[in-house]
Amino acid sequence: MKKIIIIQARQNSTRFPNKVLQHINGISVIEIIIKRLTKSKKIDQIVIATSRSSKNNELVKSLKAKGYNVFRGSENNVLNRYIEAAKKYSAETIIRVTADCPLVDPGILDKMIDIYDKNNCDLVTNVYPPTFPDGYDLEIFSFKSLKKINTLTKNLYDREHVTSYFYKYKKFNIINFTNRIDLSLKRLTLDEINDLKFIKIIFNKFKPNIHFKYSEVEKFIKKNPYYFKDTSKRNEGSRLNNGQKLWLRAKNSILNGNMLLSKNPDQHLPDAWPAYFTKTSGAKVWDLDNNMYDDFSLMGVGTNILGYSNKEVDKAVSLTVSKGNLSTLNCCEEVILAEKLINMHPWSGKVKFARSGGEANAMSIRIARCNSKNDKIAFCGYHGWHDWYLAANLDKDSLGNHLLPGLEPSGVPKNYKDTIFGFNYGDIDRLKYLIDKKNISIVKMEFARSHLDLDFIKKVRKLTKLKNIILIFDECTSGFRENFGGLHMKYKIYPDIATFGKALGNGYAITAVVGSDKIMSNASSSFISSTFWTERIGPTAALKTLELMEKKKSWDYITKLGKHIKKEWLRLARKHNLEITIGGLDAICNFKLEYENWIIYKTYITQEMLKSKILATNIIYVCQSHTKKSLNRYFKILDVIFSKISDAERNSGVKHLLESRQSDIGFKRIN
Repeated sequence: MKKIIIIQARQNSTRFPNKVLQHINGISVIEIIIKRLTKSKKIDQIVIATSRSSKNNELVKSLKAKGYNVFRGSENNVLNRYIEAAKKYSAETIIRVTADCPLVDPGILDKMIDIYDKNNCDLVTNVYPPTFPDGYDLEIFSFKSLKKINTLTKNLYDREHVTSYFYKYKKFNIINFTNRIDLSLKRLTLDEINDLKFIKIIFNKFKPNIHFKYSEVEKFIKKNPYYFKDTSKRNEGSRLNNGQKLWLRAKNSILNGNMLLSKNPDQHLPDAWPAYFTKTSGAKVWDLDNNMYDDFSLMGVGTNILGYSNKEVDKAVSLTVSKGNLSTLNCCEEVILAEKLINMHPWSGKVKFARSGGEANAMSIRIARCNSKNDKIAFCGYHGWHDWYLAANLDKDSLGNHLLPGLEPSGVPKNYKDTIFGFNYGDIDRLKYLIDKKNISIVKMEFARSHLDLDFIKKVRKLTKLKNIILIFDECTSGFRENFGGLHMKYKIYPDIATFGKALGNGYAITAVVGSDKIMSNASSSFISSTFWTERIGPTAALKTLELMEKKKSWDYITKLGKHIKKEWLRLARKHNLEITIGGLDAICNFKLEYENWIIYKTYITQEMLKSKILATNIIYVCQSHTKKSLNRYFKILDVIFSKISDAERNSGVKHLLESRQSDIGFKRIN
């Protein structure tokens, strides 16, 4: 019977693109696999089966130039690719090898072929249950069996992973070829860029010989265990979505994996959160696997009050792009936007624009320090990543009884210590203490976040005026949620400086520092300048966003809907006898189940919601595109989840229901 090895290979791996053409001691990975397998005494031919995607053209060209057999088939239906390749080369017996196994051993293969030839079986495998290190995977089956599977399954997973159907059903006669000792937790496969480092260690050990045996590798592993620690990541790729695969890749090339802690997938659902998007619309998000989700969570971390991809805002931005975004000259839109913000906040006199909340908050501190008698700051809330703020974590005493876990001050100059001190929202006595004992000249705080305490804010304003202290309201999050402008305008409590961001551009980068004419003018000599603060897209998006907000009175809509959400959370919690605390502005509402290890419950809720294609945690940034109809589905599913939590509480708890590790805690707010 004609026996053919079919090696599935492609260049566009999500976790490690172009891995098959990486070189080890001058030879590409794919060629190493081919050369090692040619030492088999039992096979007739080797075929490399890749897809028709143009991304594999370089691979095909290099293989054909060296005379290797190449077949091109379906990109995602790998089962069909195998069948068509087997037909073309008249295979009766197929040996499946993947291109992430450069250490695949022909000696093991020949022993497995002998077993296959001597037994009337459907599959001989060393894959499941595994005993060899990950990276030695071999499967042998007949072309007849493969065609049978092709008629039995339409499941996309089975068609992508070729042999998975064999293992699911007892109708197949499977013989497992086992190693004498179980080394299944050792990782010698090539899925990620870090894997290449350890595989190279092995090849360098035996250099220039590439035909070393598995037994030699096993001895090397025993002598050098510090290189090859146990892993739980075996066959991880079959369990991960494309977003998680790209996230693993991102951590190798991007500091901390991404640009925003709140978008770190481990903060939501480790190993399962989709992580990346391809498109958005209204309150919906599409991931890399083309799954569509209803977003009842962060909505771009609060940036999209009008909903994602608002057509009118996008149209205004597209027109700007077509005319030019940046030039030697300034854009007129920034003047119009500045005047609009000043008219909206009559206590103010001048504006300065930036493109991120952290920049705006750092800018506000610089401006305030130009007007203050010293550099000492008292703060309440979260205000970004810059040195002036993270300096608080240089000394835990500066935060009273609170730290900001997750916000390490690594890299912050040590001489910034004792320049910034934290106080809790509502704790006027702590603020009075800081002002008297630490010689505070600037107070920076979020106007409201978890809750609103007007009496406290009035006391802060009165105290800062009495002591001639500059008061900054950080309204990057609270602005435009309950009224048109800063929340402070609704309650007529006016700061010296206010910062705005998040919702100002409905997803486009634009932030603003608004201040009194005197305070802003006194900072005119300070160098506060950046090239990309002058681009045109941000102000254009802001002007159209403000126009639509005012026209739709978006703040009324999202506030009313937020009140409805809070009532439903409370109703469902009472229905299932769950202890719940509900907080936040109505338009940025949140809840917490009052149980020990709350983070486990939060992770479970996210896990179950994701199964129903809903992005959800315990907080909702309400937007204009959220509707009661879409919310009804959300609450219907939450009803079931709360019921399961209630049942679990009466039995063995929720932790055993988790299908991944619990989400990371993140950092704690001073608010």
